[in-house]
Amino acid sequence: MVRILPEGRLAYGMQLPVQSQSTLYAESWEAAAGPADLVEIARVADRHGFAYIACCEHIAIPRRLAGAMGTTWYDPVATLAHLAAVTERVRLLSHVAVVGLKHPLVSAKQYATLDHLSGGRLILGVGAGHVAEEFEALGVEFSRRGAVLDETVDALKEALGPAEFPEFKGTRFAFSGLGQAPRPAQTPRPPIWVGGSSPAAVRRAAVRGDGWLPQGDRRDQLPGQIARLLALREAAGVTEPIAIGTIAEPLYVGEPGWEVGRRTLSGAPERIAESLREYRAMGVAQIQVRFRSRSRSELTDQMAAFATEVATQLDG
Repeated sequence: MVRILPEGRLAYGMQLPVQSQSTLYAESWEAAAGPADLVEIARVADRHGFAYIACCEHIAIPRRLAGAMGTTWYDPVATLAHLAAVTERVRLLSHVAVVGLKHPLVSAKQYATLDHLSGGRLILGVGAGHVAEEFEALGVEFSRRGAVLDETVDALKEALGPAEFPEFKGTRFAFSGLGQAPRPAQTPRPPIWVGGSSPAAVRRAAVRGDGWLPQGDRRDQLPGQIARLLALREAAGVTEPIAIGTIAEPLYVGEPGWEVGRRTLSGAPERIAESLREYRAMGVAQIQVRFRSRSRSELTDQMAAFATEVATQLDG
């Protein structure tokens, strides 16, 4: 069994700012921010009980998408390894790594080393990817990315397991008699959380995942998705529990005094906690939170306020 979240509680984590700067969600202050800001935010998350900090992967952004996505996407292994050295407890999530772009032994080497260096804090979040040009540039067939990811996850479960000389034989990848060390600190292996909300992604999470990372599901859509996920998991004969997550609405603890957007959940801590507890009632085990902010200091103040005033009420 690969379980890391506390049973019966609603955990909370966050995608780091700065490391990805899509115009769809990045705050204006992030453009001028850098490594020192990431370190301080990671330390605040570590002090205030955040379950994880997350970093996403894109290798190269084509011009046709650069206007919306930007080209600032930090490498998740390098970023999370850097932040592992300045934190003690918070887990390190790739949300998500497009592992189908690489041979599984390459990903296993990188993420096993990260888990080893961090003392067993890795959560390997994986996803199929959506930018065709990235696949084309690396010689990977975009139209087959789902099938490639399925096999890659199977291979990674072996390559990140306890065996120094793992063995795997699939359609695209096969390895045996090849040793990799250091091994991950976690046993039997680090957890693998599957990202995405398409039918294929939900099936992949149900059959292969230790956790599910939905992408873009509205609150009213989530119960149906969860029911589908659990039904698929049962039908596949998978009996281990799965850590179900969600991305919550943007948050602002207190009265903002500035325009934070119509969808932002703001106001008294009690009101925010009451709203977020609805996710727990659906069967969600962890929520990914994002705070509206105009500066790093406002963000870290929001993180502290959430942890001390809202999170304490999530299990009430």
